[in-house]
Amino acid sequence: MDSADHTRTPAPAPVPTPALRSLRGLSLGDAFGERWFPLFREPRQAIEEIRARRMPEEPRWHWTDDTAMALGIVYVLERHGEIRPATLALAFAAGHRADPGRGYGSGMHELLPRLLDAPEDWASLSRALFDGQGSLGNGAAMRVAPLGAWFADDVERVVRQAEASALVTHAHPEGVAGAVAVAVAAALSARGELDLRAVLRHTPDSAVRAGLARAADLPFTTEPWRAADVLGNGQRIRADDTVPFALWSAARHPDDLVSALWTTAEGLGDVDTTCAITGGVVGARTGVDSVPPAWLERVEALPGR
Repeated sequence: MDSADHTRTPAPAPVPTPALRSLRGLSLGDAFGERWFPLFREPRQAIEEIRARRMPEEPRWHWTDDTAMALGIVYVLERHGEIRPATLALAFAAGHRADPGRGYGSGMHELLPRLLDAPEDWASLSRALFDGQGSLGNGAAMRVAPLGAWFADDVERVVRQAEASALVTHAHPEGVAGAVAVAVAAALSARGELDLRAVLRHTPDSAVRAGLARAADLPFTTEPWRAADVLGNGQRIRADDTVPFALWSAARHPDDLVSALWTTAEGLGDVDTTCAITGGVVGARTGVDSVPPAWLERVEALPGR
């Protein structure tokens, strides 16, 4: 257990500008992507509207667990300047208790209430998921971009901190690899150096890494829906089925957040998660200043930001 984590709350440190930009881009992508779920539109209607680049008309765009958990990461970094797993476990658990209807997956509904009672047991509880294999889902990847932007000047530290943030809930190597890839991409994006082969070099040997290799070889002239067919669109909720396409979309539009989100949405699938990843990565460089005001007016505000 992290010493003194639960006996005092340090004063928060300023959030580095790239991390704040990334968090805002992530929440925008999350809320924008959620508009395209079947709950709101039939797939054929969705793809027609996306290809026509018609803004979702819902008056309020609410973000999901992607953003809720990213806020937990930023909370811990503000107070400690690094990931402290027990503190992060408690932050995730408290966020879930406050609003469990944010779209958490079944594994998190099982794990997070247990972490609320015993955050110091995060390692054993995380490993116990899915018959002792740990989660290989995309949850660690969807929330981690602000961490990568936070430590953008030190990519090796990004890798270590991303691993630490992932293991709290995603003990399977694929879940960890997904988080590392996204965090590295966000760090490189914040530096204006986003490149899929550079991300590949820092990603552990895994199915995620193999997917990134395919993404790096896929021309940016490829239609997004076809790229999603090749790389996956998150429909299987696995890191290796989610991260390669989201990062391909980000690398396709490294300086244009709006175009990156439209490209990602065209892949359908787990749209809030893929768009959250893309938004967090591209947003680390661009922020949201160039996003249409009509979008920003609809997106749910980030508490205290």
